[in-house]
Order: sequence, then C-alpha cells, then structure tokens
Amino acid sequence: MQDQAFPGNFPALGQPVDELALAEIKGAILAKLRLAIGKDAGMATKHDWYMAAALALRDRIVHRWLSTEKQSYDAGSKRVYYLSLEFLIGRLFSDALNNMGLLPVFEAALGDLGVGLSELRKCEPDAALGNGGLGRLAACFMESMATLAIPAIGYGIRYDFGLFRQIIANGWQHEYPDVWLSLGNPWELQRPEVVYHVHFGGGVEYVEANGRDRAIWHPAETVQAMAYDTPIVGWRGQHVNALRLWSARSPDPLNLDVFNTGDYLGASAEEARAEAICKFLYPNDESPAGRELRLRQEYFFVSASLQDLVKRHLSADGQLRSLATKAAVQLNDTHPSLAVTELMRILVDLHNFRWDEAWKITVATLSYTNHTLLPEALETWPVELFERLLPRHLEIIYRINVAHLALAETHCPGDIDFRAAVSLIDERSGRRVRMGQLAFVGSHRINGVSAMHSDLMKETVFHDLNHLYPGRITNKTNGITFRRWLMLANPKLTDLLREVCGEAVLDDPARLATLEALASDNAFQQQFRDVKHHNKAALARLIGERLGIKVDPNALFDVQIKRIHEYKRQLLNILEAIALYQAIKDEPQRDWVPRVKIFAGKAAASYRYAKLIIKLINDVAEIVNNDPVVAGRLKIAFLPDYNVSLAEIIIPAADLSEQISTAGMEASGTGNMKLALNGALTIGTLDGANIEIRDHVGAENIAIFGMEAMDVMVRRKQGLDATDVIRRSRQLSRAINAIGSGEFSPGDPGRFESIAHALRYLDHYMVSADFDSYYQAQRGIDARWQVVPAWTRASILNVARMAWFSSDRTIREYAEEIWNVPVRSTPVLQEPGVQRGATR
Repeated sequence: MQDQAFPGNFPALGQPVDELALAEIKGAILAKLRLAIGKDAGMATKHDWYMAAALALRDRIVHRWLSTEKQSYDAGSKRVYYLSLEFLIGRLFSDALNNMGLLPVFEAALGDLGVGLSELRKCEPDAALGNGGLGRLAACFMESMATLAIPAIGYGIRYDFGLFRQIIANGWQHEYPDVWLSLGNPWELQRPEVVYHVHFGGGVEYVEANGRDRAIWHPAETVQAMAYDTPIVGWRGQHVNALRLWSARSPDPLNLDVFNTGDYLGASAEEARAEAICKFLYPNDESPAGRELRLRQEYFFVSASLQDLVKRHLSADGQLRSLATKAAVQLNDTHPSLAVTELMRILVDLHNFRWDEAWKITVATLSYTNHTLLPEALETWPVELFERLLPRHLEIIYRINVAHLALAETHCPGDIDFRAAVSLIDERSGRRVRMGQLAFVGSHRINGVSAMHSDLMKETVFHDLNHLYPGRITNKTNGITFRRWLMLANPKLTDLLREVCGEAVLDDPARLATLEALASDNAFQQQFRDVKHHNKAALARLIGERLGIKVDPNALFDVQIKRIHEYKRQLLNILEAIALYQAIKDEPQRDWVPRVKIFAGKAAASYRYAKLIIKLINDVAEIVNNDPVVAGRLKIAFLPDYNVSLAEIIIPAADLSEQISTAGMEASGTGNMKLALNGALTIGTLDGANIEIRDHVGAENIAIFGMEAMDVMVRRKQGLDATDVIRRSRQLSRAINAIGSGEFSPGDPGRFESIAHALRYLDHYMVSADFDSYYQAQRGIDARWQVVPAWTRASILNVARMAWFSSDRTIREYAEEIWNVPVRSTPVLQEPGVQRGATR
C-alpha cells in the first residue's frame, strides 16, 4: 500500500485533490464495503459507508503506526505511559482524517461515490470514555504526544456504557446507558492475546527466601484484563501512538455445574461480577457496593497497565533496574494512585528487589498530576475495605508510611499534629487511606495545572507535604490541541486564518499573532464577524431542532458548558438571568441587549443538588422563553447530553465564555481556552487558568469580577450567612425570593426552597457574595456588545494571543522537566520565503 501519511500533505487553500490518490481512496472504501462490511454499494446504509471509510482510513493509520513503533523500539527510546480513568476522545473520524492530511481526498472520494462526508460524521458516536475536563485534557495530551513524536501509550478502561446518556424530561436530568459500542467501533483493535490477571481479596503469606521474608499474596478472586488498542494520530500523520483500554472478564465465564442444575443466572455470576468493572465510568458510590466497585475499577486498570509496561520494558531491556530511565509513568489525577503500591508489589514480591531499591525505582518512575483542591476529590478509602480487597497493598502502604512518618519526625521532632497531617492513614475519620498523599509521596514530581493552582497546592492540600518534600511540586498549565478545537471545530475561521497568517499557522500557533495588526481593520473585522455569524446560525438551528426554542443569531450568545457542580456556579449564572428577566419586566421599553444564555453539562447521578440546579435552569427557561413581555430579548437554553461533538458546535458560536467558578476552586479549566481561541470574550473570576488567559490576552479583553481566593478564605472563616449581602442588593433579594416562593415552579412552590435557603444562610460557594459584582460585570458586557468594532477587536485579540495555550507547549514542558524525554518540533509546512515564527 502506498504510504498516504507524509509531511506537508495538508493541501493549501484551493489546491486540487490528486487524481491518483482520489482513485486509490475510492477503491479502498469500496473494497472495505464489500469485504469487511459485506455490502454492495446499492444496499449500503450511511452507517455501512461510515464503517467502510473509517476502516480504509484505519489501514493507512496502522501502516504509519507500525512504522513509528518499530522506529522507537529500535532506537531504545524512553516511553511515556499516561494513566487516566478518563479519555474523552470524542469522534475520531474527522480528527484522524485531518491529522493524516486526508480530509480533502476522502471528502472528494465519498462525494464521487454519492455519499456526503458531513453525513457520515454523524454516524460516529462519541466515545463514552470520560466526563469532563479531566478526560478531554487526557485526549489533547495524547494527540500532542503523537504530534511531538513522543513514544507513548495511554492506559484506561474500555467502558461499555460510559458515564451515562443524559435525557432532560420535564426539566429533570435522567440517566440512561450510553450504548456507544452497539454498532461496533472501527478504530479499536482487539488484542485477545494481551491478557493479564488482576487479583482481589484473599490473604498474604510470608515465606523465607534468601535470608529474608517474602510476601506471597493468595487472592480469593481473579479477573482478566484484555487489551483493546486505538491508534492516536499526530499532526501530519508523522507519528502514531496507542490508547490501550482494558476490558474485564472472568477466567471462568460460565460455571457449567451450576448451569446444569438450572440456575442459569447463577452460572454467570462470576462473569457478571467481573464485567461490572468496565460497565460504567464513576459508578454511584453512595452504597458500600458502589464504593467497592470504584476501588476495583481503579486497581483493575492500574494493575493491568503496570503489568503491561513492565513486560514491555523487560522484553526491550531485559532487567528492571533501568525502568526509570526508559519509562515515565504519569498519573492523571488521584484515581491511578494505586500505581505506587502496585509497582512496589511487582518489584518486591515478583522480581525480588530489596525494598529500598524498589522504592527508589518507583519514585523515579512515577509522577502525579493533581487536578483539584477539593478535599473530597483527593479520594480516601476505608482501611477495612482496603484490607478486604487489597490486603497486600495495605501492607505496602503501612510500610511506606513507617518510613514516611520517620522522615516527618526528623523534620518536626515531637510534632504529633504534623505527623497526623502528612500520614498516609487518616486516623481521625474512621481510619482511611489517603490516596492523594500516597501519590505525592510515591512520585518524584507533582504538578498543578495552572500557576494559581500549583501555588495553592503548596498552601492548602499539600502544605505539609511540600515542607517535607520541598521542590517536588511544579506547575504545568493545561493546554488544548488546536487541531481539534480550531481547525476541526471552526473550519471557516481556520480558512480565514490561513489566508491572513499563512499556511504555516496550521503548524505554528505563534503565527496567530499576525492578527494583532488586523484587529482594528474594518474589512477584516467584517470577515471575522461573518464567520462568527455563520457559526451562530448553525448553533441556532441545532437549538431549534433539539429544544424547539427559536433564537436569534444576532443576539449575544452567552455560554456556560461544563460539568454541573456548585463550585462551577451555574447557579450564579441562572440567578443573574432571573435578575435580568425581572429588570426587563420592570422596564420593557428599554433598549435591552438581546441575549441567549446557553447551558450544557451533566450532574453526577448521585449529586442531587446539582440535578436540582438543572431543574431550576429549565424551569426558569420555561417561564422566560414564553413571556411575551420579554419578547425574545432573553432566551435560555439547556442543551442535553453534553459531549465533545456538541462542544464543537457550541464553542465556535460563543460570544461570551462563562468561567465563573468560586475563586480558588477551579484547578485550571480548558473550556476557557477553547472558547477564547474561537473568539469568545471571557467573563470570569481570578481562578485557575483565567489568570493566565488575562495575562496573555490583556486585561482590557476579558471581564474579571468577584472575590479572589484569599478573600473567599477570609469570608468563609467569618461564616456562610449571606443575609447581610442580600439585604444590600435589591436585585439579589428579588431573585432569591422568586426562587424560594415558587415563581418558577408554580405547581410545586417549595421545589427550590433548599436553594433559596443555601443562598441566604449557607453560601459556601460565594454565589450570593459575588452576585452584585457579577451582575455589574454583565451589564458592562452589554455596554461593550453595543460598540461593535470594539467588541470585534477584543474578540480578534483573544484569538491572536492564545498560542501559548496549545497542549503542544504543555507537553513539551512535561517532556523536558518531568519525563526527561526528547521532543521534536511540530511538523511544519514551510512557505517559500517565510521563516518559522516570522510574521508578515
């Protein structure tokens, strides 16, 4: 097969498709349709065509994948292993076509065959492998590692039903299985020969061997982990890495003796118990069974992944003493923290390393990314559950803790409180294993994901550990892949950028700075507004189709799209919408700025308060959208089942980006970066990466409001009663009264009393405390929107100054400062007479 993946094959604007390549692709698609799908063209459905085209593309990807794999192994390259419970990769068809440089030729080939590429894209379901920013970041990082030719493998779980499919019925969120695998997945390659045994329960026996005790774990249960590989293509197809996902199964899928007694369900009980591990992401952990399943999930994927990478290393290097020089293991958040104990178990129990040497190897190999300052998200597990499920690992934790506390004693002699604070076991809350502490102690580098977050880690959740292990905490501000979030999501803006910045902008985000000289140019501003209007019209159609709500593309599109959580403060947004609605009702004759408030996001199935906020948003929307006095000047839309594909439609259409988390609680955010890159102005607190966005785009091109992190801490110490704030704010008082009195829930007046009560007396997330500042900032946005050239200039400057937020930059920093792996420059298509990084 001719290699279709070669540098510089992304066609310039207006460049015709090569006829030989076109004929080859058409033939390949037809061959797949007949031989892999078993259909003639005349009988094929759209999904059949999609599968055939995807398989034809996969062949070309695999060709490059095998080549790059061989090159990296032949070179003895150090490899990165990225462990994450989530990989929110979205749809891969267009992403892979774009990165391989084959999008135009496939579009032309399918067109010649009477099939539209845009229709085939809709046939692909979003891969249900994540929930929010954590999983999307992991997907961006995998793509950037491939782009920068870093040999890497991502490890996770192949969830049968993902998080859940969100249905909004009568304003309430309902959860259903996301059957994304029901029609097959053309991107994955099943590896039935790659199977590892993962053990649970049982007990530990000690035997003497070579003059020292050796632990032998006798498990009570064994689950098999089978690998499925998905290729992840880097930009211009020069490098391909693997995302390896594990599926759980029982070694004995059917107990024939039990089956033959007529107990058909009981005969499959062990298989069902094993398969439960990979059914859903984040099973409800309110019950003991749910908590056990969560811990089983985390250990299952960690154990399989470490067994796999150790086997790979041994096959290449022959011994494990060099592991840290050939493997860098990155723990994406606290979920894979068991890697610390599992690697120690493998080295000490299975490969007979002495404890001290094994510990040096483990710490040198592992690094840990913290994504949250919320204590509940750092994860703790009851010692009793650990002892029952992972008895050997609990012993290892105890031994690690002995040395760790001895170090703490030398650091602060006699300070019992200090030792209790840093201990891996929380003795104050019913004896629980602290997973965040374990990841910190067992890693040589711990990074936050924005400058502010990393600083706060040192001052809050890891304050004492930072004193005990100085220099371990570092910062790596998150980034996003521009290939997905600009080129694919916003093709019209990309074409405009190629015209004015040159073709090299596809390779070098620094070329975006060229736009600064055009930010006030009337002709360019009009072109820029035309692109935005086109995207807004597309989103308006989608809102109409899915919700039956008619919105005006000329209105200000005000967007908040993220996981529903109290600290992300969707409640503050809808509270301001209520106040604005009341103001319009008071003065309907005023020239109000038309605004469409667009929400999307899922609440965790067990998070009842977040689900009540979704209901409030929808109930307010029902009243506001149908009020003739408002006359369409304010519309509210909650788009259900938020995922990557929906984000790709919303983000290019956004005018205003809501990044309004309680200061000090958002680690970074990446939605803020995606929206700013596509020309949305940010309204936000000084939280997470908002600070760095402000520093790059300019304070005049962002709207900052509200308390800062230290202000929040001070106010919380003073108490959570917000009645003093409410008393001073007429708008806030009226809005809360409307919620509490049932104005938006006439059939159930008490429905939102708990929300009104929290706003008055339990204002932990500073919704009431920040309301007036937020309301005034929104009125400032109204004023800016009315001065069209100034708004457009600020929007253009947001795009022009976002280059630093590329995930390629972030991954370079990881590679150079944490992983110690070489990085090549992003592949560049040079233009004649234009040097890389130069502006025209």
